[in-house]
Amino acid sequence: MAREIVYWDANCFLGLLNNEQDKIKSCAGAMKKAEDGKLVIVTSALTFIEVIRMKGRPKLKKSVEQTIQDFFSNSFIYIHNVDREVGIKARNLMWKHKSLQPKDSIHVATALLRNTPKLHTFDKDLLKLKDANITNKLKICKPDIEYQMGFDDLNGQEKEQTDKP
Repeated sequence: MAREIVYWDANCFLGLLNNEQDKIKSCAGAMKKAEDGKLVIVTSALTFIEVIRMKGRPKLKKSVEQTIQDFFSNSFIYIHNVDREVGIKARNLMWKHKSLQPKDSIHVATALLRNTPKLHTFDKDLLKLKDANITNKLKICKPDIEYQMGFDDLNGQEKEQTDKP
């Protein structure tokens, strides 16, 4: 069975790492599907840097470094290097789409070069490009893989409910 492929912008990873309530539910479906071996999450090596400090967001503490390393070591996360091909593609995208920021152009270029059908992001500027016809091969959207609650999840909820006074 072929695994589905999706590209994640850094803010999806941050949503999980920071347990951000406005993002965690949207990302949980993709993460569960990836853990079950049905999805590969592609991202750029640039994401390693962006998760530490993204513009307009608080910097992560050094104490979470091992958590970050462990997280990106998962076999279902594919890291693509920023190389010459990515740089050229990103630059060409910026010429074509004037509002595209440099880091975002790297994410879009990487997703296109990896033939990824969807780029998941919460970045409002990047989401505006979904209708900019970057290519008909890439859909830019918020994470859209619905979380399917399993038996273990139900057991955890029952335990939480019985543990409460």
